[in-house]
Amino acid sequence: MSQPLGSFPGGLKLAGQKKRSTQTPIRKMPLSEQLILPLQQHIGSAAVPIVKVGDKVLKGQRIATPNGHVSVALHAPSSGIVTAIEDKPIPHPSGLSAPCIIIETDGEDQWIERKVTADFTQCTDHDVRQIIRDAGIVGLGGAGFPSFIKLNPGIHHHVDTLILNGAECEPYITCDDMLLRERSQGILDGIEIMQHALRVNNCVIAIEDNKPEAISAMELALASRSHLTSTSVMVIPTRYPTGSEKQLIQVVTGKQVPKSGLPIDIGIVLHNVGTAYAVGRAIKHGEPLISRIVTVTGTDVKHAGNFETLFGTPIHELLSFCETKRQQDEPFIQGGPMMGYNLAGDNLPVTKTANCILVGVDNATQANDPLPCIRCGDCAAACPVSLLPQQLYWHSRAKDLEKTQEYNLFDCIECGCCSYVCPSEIPLVQYFRFAKTETMNQEQERKKSDAARIRHENRQERQERERVEKAEKQRKRKAALAATKAAKAKKDAELAAAEAAKDSSEPATDNDAEK
Repeated sequence: MSQPLGSFPGGLKLAGQKKRSTQTPIRKMPLSEQLILPLQQHIGSAAVPIVKVGDKVLKGQRIATPNGHVSVALHAPSSGIVTAIEDKPIPHPSGLSAPCIIIETDGEDQWIERKVTADFTQCTDHDVRQIIRDAGIVGLGGAGFPSFIKLNPGIHHHVDTLILNGAECEPYITCDDMLLRERSQGILDGIEIMQHALRVNNCVIAIEDNKPEAISAMELALASRSHLTSTSVMVIPTRYPTGSEKQLIQVVTGKQVPKSGLPIDIGIVLHNVGTAYAVGRAIKHGEPLISRIVTVTGTDVKHAGNFETLFGTPIHELLSFCETKRQQDEPFIQGGPMMGYNLAGDNLPVTKTANCILVGVDNATQANDPLPCIRCGDCAAACPVSLLPQQLYWHSRAKDLEKTQEYNLFDCIECGCCSYVCPSEIPLVQYFRFAKTETMNQEQERKKSDAARIRHENRQERQERERVEKAEKQRKRKAALAATKAAKAKKDAELAAAEAAKDSSEPATDNDAEK
């Protein structure tokens, strides 16, 4: 397909700023002496450590196991010694710390024995999903949702189309672009495995038209695999936020995901091209997810580019490798300028969701001194979800959370289009994130309160039931005691009567006769 089938409202045409980081091939980041691995690098429950301090681990060895259904495993990115399992600062807007496994690398980079699946077509779809889960693979587009779950449509859904997201619409980020250029065959390996797991033939690889080298590379790779007749490259217009899941589906298929629904509800599954590459490495090469391609760019980065980086590598080492000019406390952005967030400390580790590090670039959705809203309506015109950001802003600012939900707050994808076009430079997305967080906190508190109320009511019911049962037992004991006493009294009376009757019926003795 050469033309998109559909479109979406709003959106922006942004300067790509991508050339700077695509002039050199993907480079490998040198091994760090210490790797800091947060136990939660994905949406869902954090993994649970299965190693202890002092253990020697090998590259690719599982060091933490999934906890619950929405969770994946974690692996050692290199060989070394586990020196600590403790809270460390993690890359998050909150600046909070979280449990991490710290590995002191030994420099040998020694792999575990890798289990390669020679013919994945002989595996069941369940087996494929289990391998992907055990390999710790999550969505590498930035969201970090466990990939094995999206490869399980369930018995109530049928998949018609698999879409591979190669849009990479946000400015500066080029890790997917370079992956498409240099490792197109590996991406196709993953696509074939995904098609097998989903039992779907039709597959579309969606790439924006500002990536001609990536388009050519994928088309050339597809031409070498004549059996993939139902897989095609679709060139789509460059417009932000085309790379967002629901917007990309609208562009590629013309279909809209139902409100509060999922793509699977309309027979579609969407994965990032980086995720597909990781799936191919896991199945065909026995490699768990221990590294990713990270774009490092910005006005202060001398040698901008894309770097294959082991998870746990401190960000300051990555910036130093690129000869970044940055003051010690100068903030930088993880992610893109639209949806990324500022981080102050560079001692934080690279994680599975770190697709880009920007230095010397302002966050486009944040402002220091916003002006009053002039009610121009530009924010509503730019919204790709057809929301009313102005109304959401007023109600979020007033903390009227019920009203924000009436205006579909949770349909907001936080793309930042509204903030970007606002002439008053109001950080609208920050207000929406605040309102979402407050709403979720209130919902959690409500659930806790409901649970406490239910426990209290259950306790009262139990105590009342126990009181009634105790009273009934006492009544029965009293009744039994009264019955026993009555029976004893009756028996005594009968014995007394019997004795009296016996005495009156006995014959007179001789002494009685003489008298």
